[in-house]
Amino acid sequence: MAVHEHTVATASSSKLLETFNNPNTERDYIIQIRIPEFTCLCPKTGQPDFATLELEYVPADSCLELKSLKQYVWSYRDQGVFHEAVTNTILTDLVSALSPRFARLAARFNVRGGIYTTVIVEHRAEGWAPAEPIEVLREASDGMS
Repeated sequence: MAVHEHTVATASSSKLLETFNNPNTERDYIIQIRIPEFTCLCPKTGQPDFATLELEYVPADSCLELKSLKQYVWSYRDQGVFHEAVTNTILTDLVSALSPRFARLAARFNVRGGIYTTVIVEHRAEGWAPAEPIEVLREASDGMS
């Protein structure tokens, strides 16, 4: 299995997101990744901000290697950045590395000053739409119609 490296440059550092070949390119399927220990710094106060990142994506040719994602996420620990900016930057970097059919990133930040913040960003590849869900027929004996 081939591993591909994509260097994503940012203003303060160079970050590496590694991918590998999608083993089932002919099928749409969803990969969900939950990162409960994301941290960055408030650009106004320098205090730490904590969030849970929830990533969902439908791969095209590549899938994300998780160790590189962990190291990428860690790189934000000492960066002062607004919630909206960091969420959009992370999705932009992931799309650059993966070129997925679809990706959604939700950043659910912990309470600060009595306020919770959630930022949700999405990407859809041009021309991609999800398949229609399949209706499952129910047996008449299950009591539902």
